[in-house]
Amino acid sequence: MSASPSDSLDRALKQYFGYDRFRPGQQGIIQASLQNQDQLVIMPTGGGKSLCFQLPALLRPGVTVVVSPLIALMQDQVDSLQANGLGATFLNSTLKGLEARDRIQAVRQGNIKLLYVAPERLLSEHFLEFLNQLRSQPGLSGFAIDEAHCVSEWGHDFRPEYRQLSRLRQYHPDVPVTALTATATDRVRQDIIQQLSLKRPQVHIASFYRPNLAYEVRPKGRDSYQQIYQLVRQGGAGIIYCLSRRQVDELADKLRQDGIEALPYHAGMSDADRSNNQTRFIRDDVQVMVATIAFGMGINKPDVRFVIHYDLPKTLESYYQETGRAGRDGEPAQCILFLSYGDASKVEWIISQKADEQEQRIARQQLRQVIDYADSTECRPSILLRYFGETLGEPCQTCDNCRNPKPVEDWTVEAMKFLSCVARCRERFGVTHIIDVLRGSKKQKIKQYRHDRLSTYGIGKDRTVDQWRALARTLKHRGFVDETDDGYPVLKLNALSWEIMRQQRKVEVALPRTVSAFEGDRRSPLAVEAEALMFQLRALRKQIANERSAAPYTIFPDSTLRLMAQQRPQTLAEFGQLSGRLNPTTYGPATAANLGGVWATLGCGAL
Repeated sequence: MSASPSDSLDRALKQYFGYDRFRPGQQGIIQASLQNQDQLVIMPTGGGKSLCFQLPALLRPGVTVVVSPLIALMQDQVDSLQANGLGATFLNSTLKGLEARDRIQAVRQGNIKLLYVAPERLLSEHFLEFLNQLRSQPGLSGFAIDEAHCVSEWGHDFRPEYRQLSRLRQYHPDVPVTALTATATDRVRQDIIQQLSLKRPQVHIASFYRPNLAYEVRPKGRDSYQQIYQLVRQGGAGIIYCLSRRQVDELADKLRQDGIEALPYHAGMSDADRSNNQTRFIRDDVQVMVATIAFGMGINKPDVRFVIHYDLPKTLESYYQETGRAGRDGEPAQCILFLSYGDASKVEWIISQKADEQEQRIARQQLRQVIDYADSTECRPSILLRYFGETLGEPCQTCDNCRNPKPVEDWTVEAMKFLSCVARCRERFGVTHIIDVLRGSKKQKIKQYRHDRLSTYGIGKDRTVDQWRALARTLKHRGFVDETDDGYPVLKLNALSWEIMRQQRKVEVALPRTVSAFEGDRRSPLAVEAEALMFQLRALRKQIANERSAAPYTIFPDSTLRLMAQQRPQTLAEFGQLSGRLNPTTYGPATAANLGGVWATLGCGAL
């Protein structure tokens, strides 16, 4: 009996990448690629997008051209493929003439299955002619457009050069195109299809849910640095995002002074320094990268154990994208946001510097969505998924709101005061003005509208501005009051508002936690022992990677190290059965001997 197509794909997956099974959605995408179908693949970071175009490229005759926006991304993926003994290379501005010619010759001779290029090079007349030559020998099997959201002006990282990629369809109308991205709203998805001239594409939208990521929001205060320091000391690689370059430099310096290997990354540094710091982070020479949002897109480091936002992100989409750089290997990872309303004011000021009023309006809407997320008592993944049009069936039970719900107080009386003030201001003002009236402000605007004569003027002096803001956010979250969405928010009463004012509905407000949901070490003795073994295995992996001038994750992913720690194979054959191993030709007795030394140290026998 002949093997089924799915069996053949399973064998190819094990042969080329060492994995025992596909992740959700991968197999269907690969089968459609092998049938030369155009595709748009929306799959979250860590979902396995790269394999969706890499495996078909290895199984089809000819070469697949991969369009990638960043040099670092190309180098990471090519290094990983070459470590598995697979034919891949890139052409970019880092290569000298002779080296570039050698790679071009290797492509012509059919030794390369995946060729990575930047969009600018791809569309040059010289390269377009090169593609024409490849049509006959060795053959042009497909185009993969990675980070495809860059093609859309509505995406979070628009790049004008991506708009020109539709020319590929003009020159090569019969060559299938696969566009891939981690995040895209419906509007962005439609734009990608139009801009790339995809023909009746199969659209695959994977779940945006990442169950291995534990989301948490903490109040930002004087002890925030100590909290970060304690988190970093738990071990593992991590990224800390800051809003300004100065904050990046200061935080990286302070961590280094406290004995943590940390490096900065921001647009104010030279290209060489940024590239060097990124390489050192990927190769585990340093533990922490402190960065602005200039860092991250396409960073192929699967073993990031935490992503911390020390300042507010600008949009929920960028926040999801940035936190998605944690736990790409499927192992548990933490995503922590430090919330300060002072940071919101900084972002507001940045927004006010935009020349275009429409851009200001959109940016303010996006900032309000971030604040609403941070303030919410709802399951945090549920909020993020809803932003992308997806519903999470059950609460995650891993975020702070699920694991450690905030205590609540009855603030029905305060809500009645607040909503009454909205009514007396004739539903023409936003939260700040309502709070000013309640607290008896003497601002000129209050006198201008004669709101100092309202019955609600000064009746809320017993509560702080932050407390009133917390109440306002609660009312908005729960639909107890509406807010216009035109960039200049105005509060509007609704049916539920009147129920509260008639004392027909109760309002409870969540208070800040006094203890973090993730505070303390809850690991069992067995878990601590396993972590000790993992530490030794990571050190050995780093040693092997250094000998090969490679990133450690290309030797073994963390998931495979964990299997080693759990199963402790006693023979080379057992070792070879671990999921996610490298191609057998890339390890041998020397690696086995090193691992045997680790096992013996722990009294596990010899390999």
